[in-house]
Amino acid sequence: MGGRYSALLAESYCDWWSLAGVDSLVGEVPAGWLDVPVANDVAGQTGTARSGSAPMAEPERVVLHAALQRQEDPAAPQAKTPAVFPGDWQAFQTWLCEGEDVPGTQWDARRVLPAGKAEAPLMLLTAWPEIDDQREGILFADEAGKLLDAMLRAIGLSRADCYVASLAVTRPPGGRCDARDAAELDRLLWHHLRLARPQRLLLIGGDIVRMAAGIALPDARGRLLDINQDGGKVEAVAVAHPATLLARPVQKAAAWDSLKLFNRGR
Repeated sequence: MGGRYSALLAESYCDWWSLAGVDSLVGEVPAGWLDVPVANDVAGQTGTARSGSAPMAEPERVVLHAALQRQEDPAAPQAKTPAVFPGDWQAFQTWLCEGEDVPGTQWDARRVLPAGKAEAPLMLLTAWPEIDDQREGILFADEAGKLLDAMLRAIGLSRADCYVASLAVTRPPGGRCDARDAAELDRLLWHHLRLARPQRLLLIGGDIVRMAAGIALPDARGRLLDINQDGGKVEAVAVAHPATLLARPVQKAAAWDSLKLFNRGR
């Protein structure tokens, strides 16, 4: 760029900046543009005065809410010791009702207790209560219970003749338990059978069949199972839970194939 207009253009720029008020520094004390800002100046934060500036006050300490403060690492929980099962029948029944260390009671506060007496002609055993059972407070409630009663009548028995129990007195979330809980329930299973001393055993539902007989429910169809108990054997058969039979009537034939084995020799 050159010519006679250059000087006029430069003069115009200077006039504009002058009118805008940016032709000089603002303030009585000249600013040091290369100085470190006070917020980042360690000396300024600790109260050390910089040359030509007043000492900075100590910043106010912000106190965090208790929920946001660093918490001490909690002590490692102690390993839970195995429950001690009462060896007396009445004490065992009371423990199932009131004991704080009954396996499975951590799942729910609503316990569904066994009904009947020891040495019954037939023990009905399922893994845990159904949702309807917990609501009604008895095992095999509502329509499932009616179907079970009909199944018992077919082999010449009633519920009053039987000892009716679930392995766990509460229901696990989703009807499933982890390996640690399953190990405690396994101990409880054999102790419960040892005290109950049933003449025969009806396993109801796939979960209890796997725990007591070590096989899947379909493999137990029409088979008389021998459950070892204190050196002896208890005759047992396995059927699907009545609630399952109501939902899947096609499985009723398999349940009858197993149930009618109790009629042999009658």
